[in-house]
Amino acid sequence: MAALTYGSYLKIDELLSLQRPRSDPPEHDELLFIIVHQVYELWFKQMLHEIEAAIRHLGKDDLLKVQKNFRRIHAIQHLLETQIEVLETMTPQEFNAFRYRLNPASGFQSVQFREIEFLAGEPRSEYFRYLEPTEAECERLERRLADPTLYDALKGVLSRRGYAVEPHAAMIASLKEIYENSERKYDLYLLLEDFIEFDERFLLWRGRHVRMVERMIGMKPGTGGSMGVAYLEKTLSKKFFPELWEVRTELGVLAPSP
Repeated sequence: MAALTYGSYLKIDELLSLQRPRSDPPEHDELLFIIVHQVYELWFKQMLHEIEAAIRHLGKDDLLKVQKNFRRIHAIQHLLETQIEVLETMTPQEFNAFRYRLNPASGFQSVQFREIEFLAGEPRSEYFRYLEPTEAECERLERRLADPTLYDALKGVLSRRGYAVEPHAAMIASLKEIYENSERKYDLYLLLEDFIEFDERFLLWRGRHVRMVERMIGMKPGTGGSMGVAYLEKTLSKKFFPELWEVRTELGVLAPSP
């Protein structure tokens, strides 16, 4: 048996064979486009790995391990955003030189990205009609829809600590109490801040992505038949953990006098 090497361990030959531009003659920037999006999918795989671990650790009330998971997740989210800078080294003309060859493929069909959304707490089964997943991918998505979400796991921690998480108003009151007593509830306070940072970084990435797409294609439809920028604009208001945003309005507000 051959000795293990850097290349054989990381499957470098196989990895470098996976970039196969479709333009003929080759368009210089198509390789960049493929590499950036393949790297996105690798980071999505690691994010799913970390989110799954965070959900398990939340179920065991092991908040220190959850903090470690989130530290890594936030770092990956930062990378996802900064990768857009690499894509923006393409001009619209350079992108349009091969864009038509992508039809009908679309980033909207990224199954792993939908898995992240489902696990975070956005169970939107209507996405299935756009994804065109394989049978194996369909099974994965169905499982994600049935699995406890990150937000479910957070609510489980709060409930075990004696906080009400239902209905909506009770959840807001519980979050407010934690924030206003953060020195005594510091572990929960840090946990809530990790959750909202996760949400905020997703919003920042979505916003940066929308502007990049508009810079490249303007208001043209997406390659998969979506409305392109017009659709993406609608995603900018999505929040996985709405109560964590709403409670900010309540902080510092004095209760009415009896």
